[in-house]
Amino acid sequence: MSPRRRPPDLVLLIAVLVLLVLGIVMVYSASFIIGHNEFNDGNYFLLRHLTALMVGLVALGLVAGIDYRRWQRWAGVGLVVCLVLLVLVLIPGIGSEVYGARRWITLGRFQVQPSELTKLVLLVFLATWLARRPGRVSRLSSSLQFVGLIGLVALLIMREPDMGTTIVIVLAATSVFWVAGANLAHVATVGAVGVVAMGILATSAAYRVQRLQGWSDPWADPQGIGWHTVQSLIALGSGGLLGRGLGAGLQKAYYLPNAHTDAIFSVVGEELGLVGTVGVLVLFAIVAWRGLVIARQASDLFGRLLAVGMVGLLVWQGLLNMMVSVNAVPFTGVTLPFLSFGGTSLVVSLIAVGFLLSVSRGTTAPEREASPRRAVSVEAAWQRPPAPRATGVASRTLVASSPRAAARRRIR
Repeated sequence: MSPRRRPPDLVLLIAVLVLLVLGIVMVYSASFIIGHNEFNDGNYFLLRHLTALMVGLVALGLVAGIDYRRWQRWAGVGLVVCLVLLVLVLIPGIGSEVYGARRWITLGRFQVQPSELTKLVLLVFLATWLARRPGRVSRLSSSLQFVGLIGLVALLIMREPDMGTTIVIVLAATSVFWVAGANLAHVATVGAVGVVAMGILATSAAYRVQRLQGWSDPWADPQGIGWHTVQSLIALGSGGLLGRGLGAGLQKAYYLPNAHTDAIFSVVGEELGLVGTVGVLVLFAIVAWRGLVIARQASDLFGRLLAVGMVGLLVWQGLLNMMVSVNAVPFTGVTLPFLSFGGTSLVVSLIAVGFLLSVSRGTTAPEREASPRRAVSVEAAWQRPPAPRATGVASRTLVASSPRAAARRRIR
């Protein structure tokens, strides 16, 4: 009998679609003043957002419809391509510089952000690499290789510079490494080294030092280094419980920097109030919940790690954006997945959802569904030593958990 695929996780899909609809509304509300004044078109940013959204939805559908296991064979090649792009974007004439950062490669009318693509490809590569090392992830050699790879990627992205994306990558990658069975002592050591490294990087440039000062006491210089934080807090506070009303926000009128990208959560708070911000938090909580459920129910280790990586990517980035808006952490520029304006970022977020939906549709063998005794995880069955012959019920259980039976399940 041929394998069957389960239907996709509809709860996850509905939560994402609600966030996307809210994002369309809020991008237009937050950007029409800037679009009208600077581009003579109030719909300037909305139309580009819708274009990226259409591309992202098509990519989501394609990825969700492909068996996620097929991506393993391309993970290594994809990572090499991303590393090359991270180097190319630093070269003047190839990388486009905006606000002092060189993060984009311009291709005609379109801009590609290599660091956004790297987030996605790196997590697919890590899931592939770690799934092929069951029982060896806790070794020191694996931890050193993990640190070397993440360190290389982080170094290239920090050269742009882009600390926000670096933090998201490190958090998501560490989540995958932890779930794969990393040694606690190794993770703690890596975490301590990472905190020290981030502290050094945060104080290595004057503008980052100013951000730390603006975070610690934004009201000390509300017209200078504390401007972004103060305006964000004013927007959130002035919204009250129900908000000023959709489109009636004031801070987006050149008070709140990057209102349609990094600060979109503050615009939601001002126009939709506490109800709106809590609603966004609840939707992201649903994405996290369904993503972890998909990971727990995945039929193989690669699917489990891939799902953890994708949900980590979306949730960590979302939390970082919202924590910056409420001044819980120093300012760093990352978009809010599904809500913020942003071409590559939006497409990458939707592809991540496509991976989650693909894992949720993971192939299952009909006889495993009919016989609970045969529903043994591939990794556990593969690692068990060959069992002696037995009879009766014990015989069926031992045969189902033998390496040969596990190999047959893998072939399916």
